[in-house]
Amino acid sequence: MKRRSMLGWGELIVGILLVVFGIYTFVRPSSALTGIVFLYGILAIVTGIMDIAFYVKVEKHTGFGPAVSLVTGILSLIAGILLLINPNAGKWAMTILFPLWFITHCISRLTHLPVIRWTAGTGYYYLTLVINVIGLILGVFMIFNPFLSFLSVGYVIGAYLLILGIDHIVVAVSKVGMR
Repeated sequence: MKRRSMLGWGELIVGILLVVFGIYTFVRPSSALTGIVFLYGILAIVTGIMDIAFYVKVEKHTGFGPAVSLVTGILSLIAGILLLINPNAGKWAMTILFPLWFITHCISRLTHLPVIRWTAGTGYYYLTLVINVIGLILGVFMIFNPFLSFLSVGYVIGAYLLILGIDHIVVAVSKVGMR
């Protein structure tokens, strides 16, 4: 029986959290801008730590790490800390920060595509490609139309969190999460 590496378990936990938060956001979209800013702050911190851990793990094994993962990890940590420190400002900033987070996280995942194709196969490669291109389009759309973004941010965030959570869970149970 193969053992899971810390990357596989971490991806699974983050994936489950993302799916749970995505479902909650769909059920109560008005809460996305009020009550769960704090939870999104924690989620951003956890995601940032996972991106930084991915960078460290890849650098340890290959001698170089994907700098985009390090940058997006740091940005996620900063966004999470800011949301925890000032939740009221977080409600306003979500309409700007989340599109930027979508875009940077999707770019980070797209830079992982060669490794994903090599380790997890072409099926997961194309799934990751499609999910992250959709995330990029949503992020850009939300930046260029902030009023509509403000009105629909709960549903857009819910959908993206579900997609991102499924992506993390698939990574966790694929060959990428194995030693």
